[in-house]
Parts: sequence; C-alpha cells; structure tokens
Amino acid sequence: MKYRLEWAASVASFATLAVTKAALAEEAAEKAGHAAKRGDPTVDWNHLWNEIMVDITLIGIVFGIAAVWMMWRYRARDEKEVGSAPKLSGAKMWAWALIPAAIFMADDFFLAAKGWSLWNTQRNVPPGAVEVKVNAYQWYFEFDYGNDLTSDELVVPVGKPVVLRMTSGDVIHSFGLTEYRLKEDIMPGRVTYIWFHPKKPLETKVVCVEYCGNSHSEMMATVRAVPEEEYKKFLQSLK
Repeated sequence: MKYRLEWAASVASFATLAVTKAALAEEAAEKAGHAAKRGDPTVDWNHLWNEIMVDITLIGIVFGIAAVWMMWRYRARDEKEVGSAPKLSGAKMWAWALIPAAIFMADDFFLAAKGWSLWNTQRNVPPGAVEVKVNAYQWYFEFDYGNDLTSDELVVPVGKPVVLRMTSGDVIHSFGLTEYRLKEDIMPGRVTYIWFHPKKPLETKVVCVEYCGNSHSEMMATVRAVPEEEYKKFLQSLK
C-alpha cells in the first residue's frame, strides 16, 4: 500500500517536472532565437492564443465525451434503482487525484512559460526602432514625432519596428492597440512603452481601455501604417 502511494505521487511529480522542463527549455530556446532573430509580439500573441484555443477545445471534447459516456453507462435502468460506487484503495484514490492534477498543472505551466517568454519579447525593443512619443490627456492622444512635429493621429512606416514612449498629462489612461494585440497603461509622471512591427499598410484605431472620466468612450485616435515614402510625406506635412 505504501509503495503504491509513493508510486502514484512519483508519477504525478515526474509528469509535472517533465512538461515544465520542456516548457522552460522551449523558453530558453526562444530567448536564444530572439537574440539572433527577434520575434514579433503581434504574431506571437496570435500564435499563443491559437494554442490556448486548441488546448481548451481538446480538454472540453475529452471531458464532454467522458461525461456523456458516464451518463449512459451509469444511467438508472429502474426508477427504484440505487447506484453504488466501487470502493477505491488508498493507492487508487491518490492516483486518481494526483495524476490528473499533475497533467493539467503541467499543461498550465507550459502555456504560462510560453506567455512569460512572449512577455520578455514584448519588453525588448529592437535596435533602430522608429520612436514616437505619446502624450495622453482627457480625452485625446497627442503623437510627437520629434523636432516639434505633433499630430492627433499615429502614422508609422511599414516594415520597421515602432516603439511608443508614453506618458499622461492628467490621469491614468491605457493605450489599447487591439489590431496589434497590444495594451499598456499610461500614467502621469512615468514613461511606459510598447513596440510593434507593422508588416502591411493598414488603418485601425487606438482606444483608451482604462476608464478616465466622462468622455472615456470617445478617447480614440486613428493609427495608419503606410509605405516609407508616404510616411516621409506625412512628416513633411507637419512642418
């Protein structure tokens, strides 16, 4: 009995450690890969989201099939029938508790490690990124391109990473660039940042996603990713 309990606990521990080790190894490999070729937060977040969707879908299917099978297998065949459960030994009890828990915890650790690795990618700005300063006020964004060139819309060149250095002139705001899967708080007295890499011409919106007062729902701005020549013309038009 004692050895069975130890065996069940060992299986659960090894399962957790094995998958966690695999996740950490993948994270290390991703870091090494990013040192040579930096990832794209937008692409990577989309990929991780797809993995999570596949993961929870498979889990749902497995549990759904198990639930339907048990409902059919252990259905009452007579209105007076009373069911009875088989008596489990201590080893089986611990095995049924620990092994499934270990499998699901290992799965969670695996996805969490990938998320943490992606977060590190998002916090490391590529060298040579185009820098734009963002000033947030109630209830609008102002974009500063340097040399006293400012605009109420964010225009960036396609094919180059862009870093936004952001601060607030009044209350806490939050920069929600949903098309690029990015969000970052903007706070008074502090500079925060995010970066993204527009790959194709696109027009979208950035919205404030932190309640900041009466006109919070109206706080938004246009974001345009344009070819290099059009970007240069835009900067010229601000002079």
